[in-house]
Amino acid sequence: MRKIYLIFVFIIFANFKLLAMENKILIKLEYGIVEIELFSDHAPKHVERILTLSKNKEYDGVVFHRVIDGFMAQTGDVEFGNSNKETFSLDRAGTGSSTLPDLKSEFNNIPHERGTVSMARSSNPNSGNSQFFICLEAAPHLDRQYTVFGKVIKGMEFVDQIKKGDGPNGSVSNPDKILNITIKK
Repeated sequence: MRKIYLIFVFIIFANFKLLAMENKILIKLEYGIVEIELFSDHAPKHVERILTLSKNKEYDGVVFHRVIDGFMAQTGDVEFGNSNKETFSLDRAGTGSSTLPDLKSEFNNIPHERGTVSMARSSNPNSGNSQFFICLEAAPHLDRQYTVFGKVIKGMEFVDQIKKGDGPNGSVSNPDKILNITIKK
């Protein structure tokens, strides 16, 4: 019985260690590197999705297709928003997703404040997939309506430099892009 208990404790410890080792990502922009802490304890499936797509280099070359000054910068359309792929279409950027299934919401009590990273979705709360946004300012009207899965801890000044969109929907005609995302260990 003691051996089973020790094995169980070891497995639990090993899993926590793996989660702890992969709790930050680095987004390389033209302006500098943005470090994001991931909240796997509050949104484990969303963090797992971001890590999977990052490991597969799906975000490399994806544009910030919607940026509203004083609100947020949205990116992550790996289907139509990836400027490195033949499927790239700026007109369709923001309508695509990954080939993975949509995620069930993991709404939590983390507030949408400056630097918060949250999963974008349609009107269906269980439609988050690959797109995400970074809050440029506090947006309390989004609290408990979108899944917060991270927070910028370094490099917010580089996020502030991302080209802003025109008009009320924030679409960007000549958008900045994610050069690459790496996982910080």
